Amino acid sequence: MGLSNLGIFHTAIGVIAIVAALVSFVRYGKIKLTQLSGKSYFYGTVITSLTALGISKNGGFNPGHIFSLFILILVGVAYFLSVRLKENNRARYAETFLLSFSFFLSLIPTVNETFTRIPVGHPWAKGVTDPVIGQTLFVLLLLFVSGSIYQFRQQRKVNKLTL
Repeated sequence: MGLSNLGIFHTAIGVIAIVAALVSFVRYGKIKLTQLSGKSYFYGTVITSLTALGISKNGGFNPGHIFSLFILILVGVAYFLSVRLKENNRARYAETFLLSFSFFLSLIPTVNETFTRIPVGHPWAKGVTDPVIGQTLFVLLLLFVSGSIYQFRQQRKVNKLTL
């Protein structure tokens, strides 16, 4: 598949982060940084984003690196809100959104790379402009929007109970 050692490590940690996020979504309805699955997502995402900065198919700084930096900022702010404002129920809205948004953004390069590499020798997509990638990302966007609405409503219920 043409991956460097850093690329293999990046991919392995990225898969762990994605699985951890999915486990957290299923168990808690959100990425919950106080739980093992949330912590695994956070640290896996930080490592994946940092290692992405050392990977470049085309050489030099590219849009993927900007994505990585933006994702690092999102999870960093979410972590700050989780640790420093843990008693502030309003901060949970932003924390939850930032983590979900970081997960959604992580899926964009994941879908692009996966669909243009797998199955080996006859990938699902010929390039990043292939319609199957656009359609998949559109479905993921719809899931993100509907999931965010669900999370907002759930957080509102929690906030009402703690008043």
